[in-house]
Amino acid sequence: MKCDMCDNEASVFLTQIVEGKMTSANLCGQCSKDKGVTDPTGFQLADFLIGAAGLGKSKVETDVDDALACPACGFTRAHLKKIGRLGCPECYQTFAADLDNMLRAMHKGTRHIGKVPEALRQSRDLSERLKGLQKKLSKAIEAEDFETAAVLRDEIKQTTARSTDTPVA
Repeated sequence: MKCDMCDNEASVFLTQIVEGKMTSANLCGQCSKDKGVTDPTGFQLADFLIGAAGLGKSKVETDVDDALACPACGFTRAHLKKIGRLGCPECYQTFAADLDNMLRAMHKGTRHIGKVPEALRQSRDLSERLKGLQKKLSKAIEAEDFETAAVLRDEIKQTTARSTDTPVA
């Protein structure tokens, strides 16, 4: 198997699975040393996640990308790749695109929704559904579409009964 960065024979194989999709990088001994893969303190997965590992990029493109620096603290993209952390609050704005790509690769999305107990999640879903049905009912009444309003009224009754676990009369 060939190295992804040069045409030498690959001897280091990196694999990452995100959302059930497997991504792999194959590197030769020299390229793995250059990227710090064989040095446990030097290798950062962020290097690959933000796409600056050199895969599919020329050395010139990578150097230009690494020139980006935070105006407040001087922190560079190279620091981000090496350390895996930011230097100051302004860095979040400066490296927003990199962070977005990194988070997309590591997680299901870029918006944290947290963990919610199942019962609370169901309660929230029912509450949101009721609000939506109430809005539709109001619009149907304003439009004097009473047939739709009657259907919505019945659906609201059923949804309310589900949320209180009482039988519908």
